[in-house]
Amino acid sequence: MVLDISCSELAIRLEGDHPLDLLDVREDWELEICAISQAHHIPLSELSGRVGELAPEKPLAIICHHGVRSRHAGRFLEDRGFKEVFNVRGGIDAWALDIERDMSRYD
Repeated sequence: MVLDISCSELAIRLEGDHPLDLLDVREDWELEICAISQAHHIPLSELSGRVGELAPEKPLAIICHHGVRSRHAGRFLEDRGFKEVFNVRGGIDAWALDIERDMSRYD
């Protein structure tokens, strides 16, 4: 089951003692507007062909714009054996509001 993780929890996990990988499933044009530097980028439309780039044994948080595409990606990855998958609640938009307040936002 894909669990939610808040942006503040994600920020702590990215820097803390129990790190996780971060996957951004947004499109290229979205990354041109804003991105989290630690994220590995695979657009959702390419995920099935690029799943081998990810480590199924490591905890993985997935982010998109608001949290819908990332939840779909999480379910897809769980079906392929990923054990610890988190959906970033609110996506990059929430990250910009809560964590990186100077980050550009888009609709």
